[in-house]
Amino acid sequence: MITTEIVKPDASAEKVLRTASKLGIKRYRLGFIKYAKNTPIPQTLREVTAWFKDLAALNKELGLYGGYQNHSGADYFGAPVWDVWTAIKDLPPGQIGICFDIAHATIEGGLSWPIEARLVEPSMTSVFLKDFRWEKTPAKGWQPTWCPFGEGAVRREFLASLKKTAFDGPLCQHHEYEIGAGAEMFRNLKRDLATLREWIAT
Repeated sequence: MITTEIVKPDASAEKVLRTASKLGIKRYRLGFIKYAKNTPIPQTLREVTAWFKDLAALNKELGLYGGYQNHSGADYFGAPVWDVWTAIKDLPPGQIGICFDIAHATIEGGLSWPIEARLVEPSMTSVFLKDFRWEKTPAKGWQPTWCPFGEGAVRREFLASLKKTAFDGPLCQHHEYEIGAGAEMFRNLKRDLATLREWIAT
């Protein structure tokens, strides 16, 4: 899988995707899209749906599978998850889907993350795994703060439920907290991986 800034098919996007296809890369993550304050939300949804439809056609030609990552934030397309599903629900499977980020879904959905996960499960191209906790800051009040996997708000029930589905894509271990460098970095990577393997096994 490669990470890109692609959100719609243009000359630059086509060059990148054709190169990826020639190199045998089958999956890619799209770039991020934000809602503009002066643009009606339904209009943005229509525009993104059209972009994804055209990208899906290019992906079909090149044998690629693109995924849009849900991301938390006040202006991110994909933060509610429902908007991504709306944009891709009528597209043929295996062309455009969602890189489902359970941490961002939990930040935005709180206790409703199982609903979002169930909704987009048939369209998951990959699953991104990291963790966070809520911390109260003097300037901004309660804010999500990234932490080692298994020490925050992400629930192990997500992986237990995922194992019961038809999902067969990659699980991607992410690290947003201060992971350190050198030996410290590798200790943190191995610790998170051990926790992830434990959750998968149970």
